[in-house]
Amino acid sequence: MIENGDLIFVREDTEMGQAIQASTGNYSHVAIFLDGQVYHATVEGGVLAQSPEVFFEAGKVYDRYHYEQIDCAEVKKRAESLLGAPYNASFYPDGTGFYCSQYIAAILPIFETIPMKFGYDTQEISDFWREYYRELGLPVPLNQPGTNPSQLAASPLLVCKERNLHDSDF
Repeated sequence: MIENGDLIFVREDTEMGQAIQASTGNYSHVAIFLDGQVYHATVEGGVLAQSPEVFFEAGKVYDRYHYEQIDCAEVKKRAESLLGAPYNASFYPDGTGFYCSQYIAAILPIFETIPMKFGYDTQEISDFWREYYRELGLPVPLNQPGTNPSQLAASPLLVCKERNLHDSDF
């Protein structure tokens, strides 16, 4: 069962979720569970806290990780200080607001940044990301410093507690 301070990594079948997973690995979203609430950055609501009943959705798969040295009170203080910040839809390191893994890295500063990737196989930039950035009117931030959920999950500082959980497991 979910515990205070757990990081929740999500796999999903949405178009954006599939594009993120194709470019970066297993996960398309990350959140953190603190004192009964799930804190994360979303396209729809920016940085917010939700009850587990609202956060966990049918059709998505969740993996639960934990950082053993977490100071939940300090991380929660940081998490709450950023509530209401907008979503960083550009994924640029200096963009306004936060995308999900950028938010988690800001409140739990144990992760390094890495060069951002937007392609797979032989495509350096996938068609999805070309169109996404064309609509934003911005160049793709290829190799800009950033984070992604799969990279955070791969941190040797995290321990995987449970895999392949579904909304009914919470």
